[in-house]
Amino acid sequence: MPPKVKILGFTGSLRRKSYNMAALRAAQELLPAGAVLDIADLKSIPFFNEDLEALGVPETVARFKEKIAAADALLIATPEYNYSIPPVLKNALDWASRGKDLPLSGKHLAILSASTGMFGGARVQYHLRQVCVGLNLLPLNKPEVFIMNANTKFDQDGNLTDEFTRKAISRLLQVLVDSLDPGKRDGN
Repeated sequence: MPPKVKILGFTGSLRRKSYNMAALRAAQELLPAGAVLDIADLKSIPFFNEDLEALGVPETVARFKEKIAAADALLIATPEYNYSIPPVLKNALDWASRGKDLPLSGKHLAILSASTGMFGGARVQYHLRQVCVGLNLLPLNKPEVFIMNANTKFDQDGNLTDEFTRKAISRLLQVLVDSLDPGKRDGN
């Protein structure tokens, strides 16, 4: 039996009833065979500060970096804040890009975004892709998953009820897993 593909997911939202966290939980249900998804919590990572870094890497940051290093791929689900990346997500990526061990470099990444607006977080994805260049992350170009009008796609308990969105997330996850196999890198 081949080893399981380990995916680490995290979100740029700290909101208790976050649609992006709900999308990550849905992704756990929609994984291709042979894949597992662990969801990291970013809320305890302190804001990056070189003075704090000089005292030593905080334990929460070290654990986050270890989880990234242990993963075969990443899945980021993020809201859009003022046309860009939420501070909690940017902060976590900034911490993970510091020091001698750079677990983000060369890591395959899938991105999805959920928003109550009609663009589904499209602008955050483009800004995040720009940041990926500096981090040497390898984001999938396609498929793109924008969950627009997210308040109509999840029930009151945070369960994804929209079949089109479920299929889109399933496809994204399959392409992410396939991207780890050089023979399957078409993304279409």
